[in-house]
Amino acid sequence: MDDKVNILVVDDLPDKRLAFQVVLEELGQNMVMADSGAAALRELLAREFAVILLDVNMPDIDGIETAELIRQHSKTKHTPIIFVTAYADEMQTARGYALGAVDYILSPVIPEILRSKVKVFVDLYRAQKRAQALARLEAERAAAEEATQRSEFLAFASRELGASLNLDEGMERLLQMLVPGLADYALLSVQLEDEALAMCCTGARARPRLVPGLEALPKPLQNALREARRIDLLLDAKSAVPGEARHFQVIPLRSGERTVAMLALGHARAPSAHGAADQATLDELVSRAAIAFENARLYWNLKREMARTKEAEEKLKEAARRKDEFLAMLSHELRNPLAPIRNAAEVMRRIAPTDAGIVWARDVVERQVTHLAQLVDDLLDVSRITQGKISLKKEPLELGRVIQHSIDTARPLLEAKRHQLVVNVSPGPIWVHGDFARLSQVVGNILNNAAKYTSEGGRIELAASADRGEALISVRDNGIGIDAALLPHVFELFTQGERSLDRSQGGLGVGLTVVDRLVELHQGRVEVRSEGIGKGSLFHVILPCISEVPQAAEAAAAAVLATPAAGKRVLVIDDNIDAAESIAVYLRLEGHEVRTVSDGPQAVAIAQVFAPHVAVVDIGLPGMNGYEVARRLRLKGPEAPALLIALTGYGQKEDRARSTEAGFDHHFVKPADPRVIQDAIASWRASSAETARVQGPAA
Repeated sequence: MDDKVNILVVDDLPDKRLAFQVVLEELGQNMVMADSGAAALRELLAREFAVILLDVNMPDIDGIETAELIRQHSKTKHTPIIFVTAYADEMQTARGYALGAVDYILSPVIPEILRSKVKVFVDLYRAQKRAQALARLEAERAAAEEATQRSEFLAFASRELGASLNLDEGMERLLQMLVPGLADYALLSVQLEDEALAMCCTGARARPRLVPGLEALPKPLQNALREARRIDLLLDAKSAVPGEARHFQVIPLRSGERTVAMLALGHARAPSAHGAADQATLDELVSRAAIAFENARLYWNLKREMARTKEAEEKLKEAARRKDEFLAMLSHELRNPLAPIRNAAEVMRRIAPTDAGIVWARDVVERQVTHLAQLVDDLLDVSRITQGKISLKKEPLELGRVIQHSIDTARPLLEAKRHQLVVNVSPGPIWVHGDFARLSQVVGNILNNAAKYTSEGGRIELAASADRGEALISVRDNGIGIDAALLPHVFELFTQGERSLDRSQGGLGVGLTVVDRLVELHQGRVEVRSEGIGKGSLFHVILPCISEVPQAAEAAAAAVLATPAAGKRVLVIDDNIDAAESIAVYLRLEGHEVRTVSDGPQAVAIAQVFAPHVAVVDIGLPGMNGYEVARRLRLKGPEAPALLIALTGYGQKEDRARSTEAGFDHHFVKPADPRVIQDAIASWRASSAETARVQGPAA
């Protein structure tokens, strides 16, 4: 172990510092050299020194001033200082000794005298350090013994207090630890939710007992317990409690910010006579007891709340069930009136395909029906979005088709606000793998957002391009822009910018949330930029491109759909007369023989006579629901419809599962495009024909 001590030499002359080092190096100690008073002060703050050799005559700060500064610090207040000077008058000598100088050495110094004087202080420093170490070791040994006893007692207390969550047992064990070792009398009061539990203990052999109330206690003690703070209290002789206890310490037991219990310790003599160690032990014991009692109190509350919790859980389950039923019914009721409107528009397409006025009216109806259906979907998708339950039907898509469909969807709002829409799409095809409806929803939502938050007559730019395997869709507007504080939150649910009083922006505040989640499901990303209020905004949608498109499969599918379907017998079952008749009119235009009925029993009955090839069934039928109708039609054996199509306003995942279980081949959500129904019939007919060709004529 290195036991060298430090010696500080302060002199502005390099030659003198070197001379000191040569003279003192025989002592074998650490020599530290400083060329000024400021440098000396820095060294003194960094380490301890056995002695300081300080030149009196130095520029800047002389030796006397340096000594004054050294004595101002508690760390260096008693460090020995030997002044080195070429002369020493009486005034200077007196001032030096007043500053705590232990000696003066006149230069030129005599090496033997310098070494002997410095060695005295080195030996003295070492002796002081040894004495301090011995005293510290003895104190540490005594403290260790006391700490061991205290630690063993507190460990025992922790085990006892934590052994049970029964509050009565914990209180009784604490009181037995306190009396008589730390008090002559102890009272413990624990406040529960709507009652207080109190217990006291008197004397060494007395068993703790419950106290019926605090009213029997002396008034000053009652008041001190109610104040819930630490108080030292002295009762008069007439008010002393059993055990002649007059000196009281009232101590709150706190767990965090909560006062769990109140403890009153009574002493026959002043508690200070017990000593600081006992007080420290008491404080630690009280702290641990507070934690134990808080756990016991929480357990007591938990048992009482279990019944309430179970009841609350049942209510929550019932509320969730009612919510699901309401959303499903809402979906059905909102979609039902949209279905016949869409069907009627499709009939208009077939009977008057070239009339410009009818074409315009039909297109308006179709766009608005699509918009209303999307609003319904947005409303019902909120819970699915937050739970990540959106499923995609991915296929190779040409991005231009998606963008055109999105423009058509957003056009009514763009035209209503007389915006200028500038479209710049790459002339070459850009292929992505995605869900056509959902990607159209992404671009449409961003366009609608730009239209809503751009003043009338504004400019909106829509661009699409591809580079390095990624497709980039950009929508820029010169609208109101996005505040910097709002910018990081625009994709969060129900986040909206400022609305005008006429609520022209409208919406549910879920559009951009839908955008963000849908793009993420397509393995893409969406970004937004804005330079601030009044400076417009820019949205980027980045999607991965695909390079190969299965054109052969698409052509084959198109060929199947293009094959003219021979007329089939189709039974349409829907209690909404307009919905049933509009589908029937369209299917008749496709060459099918169609019957319509409005309830389940009638459908089952007429199927025996009509023998339909195809049944289009609404689920929410009166008398007998669509699932039961499908099951009964399937029981007809060879006379059963070969193709069952569910057409309903119920579109949840569990609704589709029930349709499959009931025997339906397809599940279409209203307002379904009647062309989708015709395509399903055509695909089924083509598949049946191919099966018959492969199997050949029956033997």
